[in-house]
Amino acid sequence: MDKGKALGLYRTMLAIRRFEEKLYFLFSTRDMPGSMHQYNGQEAVAAGVCAHLAATDYITSTHRGHGHCIAKGADLNAVMAEMFAKSTGCCKGMGGSMHIADFSVGMLGANGIVAAGLPIAVGAALTCQNRGSGVSVAFFGDGGANEGAFHEAVNLAAVWSLPVVFVCENNLYGFSTHVRRTMSIERISQRAGAYGIPGVSVDGMDVLAMYDAAGEAVDRARSGRGPTLLEALTYRFMGHSRFEPSSYRTKEELEEWKRRDPIVQLRSALVTRFKAAEEEIARVEQTVDAEIEASVRFAESSPDPAADDWRKYLYAGEAH
Repeated sequence: MDKGKALGLYRTMLAIRRFEEKLYFLFSTRDMPGSMHQYNGQEAVAAGVCAHLAATDYITSTHRGHGHCIAKGADLNAVMAEMFAKSTGCCKGMGGSMHIADFSVGMLGANGIVAAGLPIAVGAALTCQNRGSGVSVAFFGDGGANEGAFHEAVNLAAVWSLPVVFVCENNLYGFSTHVRRTMSIERISQRAGAYGIPGVSVDGMDVLAMYDAAGEAVDRARSGRGPTLLEALTYRFMGHSRFEPSSYRTKEELEEWKRRDPIVQLRSALVTRFKAAEEEIARVEQTVDAEIEASVRFAESSPDPAADDWRKYLYAGEAH
């Protein structure tokens, strides 16, 4: 890790945070369709993992997918346009928040079904294995770790030694239910032992720790040594979904986690550890803010899809 890489991680996390903050404002003040599940607080996970991935690698996401999409390299204009259901969106306005995808950068899609991305990521990993290059990453939540799809996916990946990394974003709550009420083990990473693969728990609020742990897991997958279960201990600062009050969490718990804000932590490290000048950091912040505002202008000025555009996307190749 050097200053340049650290600034890159800071930019990615800040872009995700600013995007989510802008979305919250837009949903409150504009006529935007659908709903959203925000990623505020979990930015270090997506940024730390995706920093090791190329456009030819694959990821699958959850219902909370904006951060993964941005970290994987999707164009901010296209992501914002998708939020407005515009034809210039990365899913041509057909996916929206909870089904956002961008195949051009290997983002195979967010998913409204809990844990449904894991088998898809295993299929993508099989593709990588067959062609002899690339890795796949499945992002999922602590609730997803209790689904049958999790166990089936991890088992098959282990048996076939597939190049896949399973990243569990343990933010403590499956909607409103605390993780301690749904499993008897201390760490979700312990479940890796049942399938004979490494299981690692890491501070998901520390992007440098995430970067290191993800680097080892991705290297293992690329070198043909099979999958890893990576548990990121993190926290969402917002409710489960748009405007959800989170009455099941205490104000003290939320404030305690906010004191560990991953963006604030990295900004401090940029100054103290990497000796970045305030001017360098400010340039990143100004650039990100300008890009977010530009993406809103792009989205608002983009055309709506035609009423029958959905017919173009029923079968592969039709849109072209």
